[in-house]
Amino acid sequence: MNDVVIIGSGMAGLTAAIYLTRSGVVPVVICGDTPGGQLMQTDNVENYPGFASINGAELMIKTMNQAEKLGAKMIYETVTQIQSAGNGFEIDVTSGDQLRAKTILIATGATHKRLGCKGEAEFTNKGVSWCATCDGALSKGKPIAVIGGGNTAVMEALFLSNIASKVYLIHRRDTLRADEIMQRRILAKSNVECVWNATVDEIIGDTNVTAIKLNSGKIIDVVAVFIAIGVTPATDFVENLVSLDKDGYIASNETKTSVPGIFVAGDVENCLTKQAVYAAGRGCLAAQQIERYLGIR
Repeated sequence: MNDVVIIGSGMAGLTAAIYLTRSGVVPVVICGDTPGGQLMQTDNVENYPGFASINGAELMIKTMNQAEKLGAKMIYETVTQIQSAGNGFEIDVTSGDQLRAKTILIATGATHKRLGCKGEAEFTNKGVSWCATCDGALSKGKPIAVIGGGNTAVMEALFLSNIASKVYLIHRRDTLRADEIMQRRILAKSNVECVWNATVDEIIGDTNVTAIKLNSGKIIDVVAVFIAIGVTPATDFVENLVSLDKDGYIASNETKTSVPGIFVAGDVENCLTKQAVYAAGRGCLAAQQIERYLGIR
């Protein structure tokens, strides 16, 4: 019987592992099919405290090594099912093995929805991004495109309008889906142009993004494309175990879920900001809540 099993090895899960090991708890971290999480696919991180600039994969490898050095045990498997069993839980993984745990921390994150157009994969981290806060500064004084029409897309466009020379907000409908106040703000921006009833057929570039081609055939010169068409939380394996909100995120109260003994941290929660530093903070909080549950703190 393990005291804690952490499902997910992104910033939230690894931070929790670091805090738990320092309190004398030895967590088992089930790393999933993408050890290190989404930051492993990020070329340059400039907003994580302590690092003026660091490759995302390097940051996560350092964090994983720190957790392991302190005593956390890494298992390179993916969880298929969790079920309550006596005074704890049973966790099935892809190899067919089963782990038992007194407590579980779910930190499986969320995945960004993709356009699926030509050039999207080729130019990921070469002008194609899903995070304006992370990568917006790289396009200072240059034209960029934001894809989407909801609150996230409009917030990204508003943020980028203070950095880029021109923001093209590409939306597949003729009206935005964002809240009314957000719409008023974006439509009042002189350097933001809404392109209605449009989808991206191709992202064009050489070494980096240079333009986008729309379904109309129109080509717009941009140096970056920020995709904001939604995210999908990784909650399929717990949808019948813990309460989810209307968007499929795990509902939580200070990282505690609807099931005693199961906690949650990071992007798999419905949080306003999906940033590594915020995920780390939630991982820290979850570790402390787990310690209290186990009677350590």
